[in-house]
Amino acid sequence: MTVTHSDRAQRVLDRCRQLADCSEVPGEITRTFLSWPMHDVHALLRGWMESAGMSVSIDAIGNLRGLWPGIAADSPRLIIASHLDTVPNAGAFDGPLGVVLGLALVEELRNARLPFAVEVIGFSEEEGVRFNTPFLGSLALTGKLDKAMLSLEDAHGMTLAEAIRDFGLDPVSIPAAALSPRAHAYLEFHIEQGPVLESGNQPLGVVAAITGQSRYLVHFTGKANHAGTTPMRLRHDAMAAAAEWIVAVERIASGHDGLVATVGRVETRPGAVNVIAGDVFASLDVRHADDTQRLQAANAILLAASHAASRRGVEFVTRQTMDQAAVPMSPWLTQTLAAAAQTAGIQPTPMVSGAGHDAMVLAEAIPSCMLFLRSPGGISHHPDEAVLPHDVEAALATGSAFLQLLAQQHPHLRHTL
Repeated sequence: MTVTHSDRAQRVLDRCRQLADCSEVPGEITRTFLSWPMHDVHALLRGWMESAGMSVSIDAIGNLRGLWPGIAADSPRLIIASHLDTVPNAGAFDGPLGVVLGLALVEELRNARLPFAVEVIGFSEEEGVRFNTPFLGSLALTGKLDKAMLSLEDAHGMTLAEAIRDFGLDPVSIPAAALSPRAHAYLEFHIEQGPVLESGNQPLGVVAAITGQSRYLVHFTGKANHAGTTPMRLRHDAMAAAAEWIVAVERIASGHDGLVATVGRVETRPGAVNVIAGDVFASLDVRHADDTQRLQAANAILLAASHAASRRGVEFVTRQTMDQAAVPMSPWLTQTLAAAAQTAGIQPTPMVSGAGHDAMVLAEAIPSCMLFLRSPGGISHHPDEAVLPHDVEAALATGSAFLQLLAQQHPHLRHTL
């Protein structure tokens, strides 16, 4: 029976939904690092990969790896990958869609060999839920999974090393999970997780860079006092200072193209309705694709906090918790991916990713690129997360054209890098 384009897109969606049934919590999609449902995920993907003629293995960090060989034994290797873990009560497509699309592209080759091998990888961990540390799967590939991380503990006191052994793997063998020295490029398909593509009625976006991130914890210290007996002119209200600052965060971020800044968590103490807040603790998240602009904006935002506090006789201190540099994607691969979309009849939207992805880890080791698929409603990390069938078809057509363009660049591929 001939598989039509609509059939192949639907098969990708159906497979993602099958993987979504592998969950720690009945009635929702929750699958953390090396939890028991990951065995079922591996079994499904292994069956599909082996049916496609791929050789399949699981490395010591729990990444599932399927290899489609190239023409020669020493052919360079294209990595197509994404993650298989989820946040709690997630959707079906964030992560697994990229793995299933990679498999579908191998199936589309119909036994043909390319001048390079294709390795499709399902990373065991990206979300950072179980051990509060993201990218465990891709860090192992790049040799950056520090031995100290094996002592990380989950909420039940189980260490990372114990979790690996409990899954039937050996943490001592993690160095063997490193990328093949023949790995020459990385491609990741992912849902956008935002509203930009939908707002422009576009199916696909080519990612030019992943934004840098600055995160801070801020603390306003005023003076708690009775809400009814303390005149307004005599107050040192930490909440009023924080409120003025939060509005300033929105104003400053809105004045810089491409900048986003968020106060996502606020805690007041003592937290009673009839007591002026003596302490306010808040978070700050600042992101931009240009690190200089990000750092300048973060400094301006923190200065605004200091001024808001000073006007009210309130003290202000801050502590930085993250300083992640922006990660550009490979210009050569990004251009090739955009050309592939155009070959498939699609004009892709150039984009910057505001969320972190495994591609930012791999980009430090090999040239990398990302293709976004539209997220209907801009929804992600939620059960209502969805993907449109014709967008999946567009991604498959783009991926097939991408493989062919890479093949045409051989044998000058290594020189191009």
